[in-house]
Amino acid sequence: MKNNYKMILSYDGTKYYGWEHQPNTPLTIQGKLEQVLGRMTGQPVEVIGAGRTDAGVHARAMVANARFETAMTEAEIRDYMNEYLPEDVCVCEIRQASDRFHSRYNAIGKTYRYTCYVGEAKPVFDRRYVYIPEERPDVERMRMAAGYLIGTHDFASFCSNPRMKKSTVRKVNQIEIIEEASYLIFMYHGTGFLQHMVRILTGTLLEVGYGRRTPESMTDLLEAKKRALAGFTAPAKGLCLMKVDYD
Repeated sequence: MKNNYKMILSYDGTKYYGWEHQPNTPLTIQGKLEQVLGRMTGQPVEVIGAGRTDAGVHARAMVANARFETAMTEAEIRDYMNEYLPEDVCVCEIRQASDRFHSRYNAIGKTYRYTCYVGEAKPVFDRRYVYIPEERPDVERMRMAAGYLIGTHDFASFCSNPRMKKSTVRKVNQIEIIEEASYLIFMYHGTGFLQHMVRILTGTLLEVGYGRRTPESMTDLLEAKKRALAGFTAPAKGLCLMKVDYD
């Protein structure tokens, strides 16, 4: 009998082509997980993730689920997977879940962190996980702009998929911009995010911080619903999925 297992994963997405399995490349997080579980069970196993992180994006606590049959305990499954997964992917926890649990459909919120380095020296040991802005932005201007983006809006201007068929309305509960020594950290919490949305939000807020946009212009940008009018897409390496919320 197949049981439904819930997994909490962390990974360094630097060398991967994102979460989602892709033909002709094993270098996806989903692909690696399915490969190891298939080896463990002797059967094909589908792993469903709470989201589809882009190429180069990291995760501290991605949630996934998979259905398979095994006589192994949860601890033994975890240890087996960690033995055969690459060193940049880790199963932090695995537990049997209810049959109805679906990591994507049951998720009610996500927290993302985007990290910029604004120090004077090179961030040698953090270089894979931070973006270095071209200049130091005005944090107060960015915080003012972020206030216009909080709430339920049509975020079409912040979506990189021009063929998006589903609704582009999303609810952003919080955007917090934190100054921490040589780091500038953007924390986003919302019910869900569109393709590249967090990275486009970050790029747009940085442009406000550079003085190229006004905080008040966020209102017109939301109303325009045109990606070309928003800011640049911040590089993937600064983005990390921190948490997925469930009831």
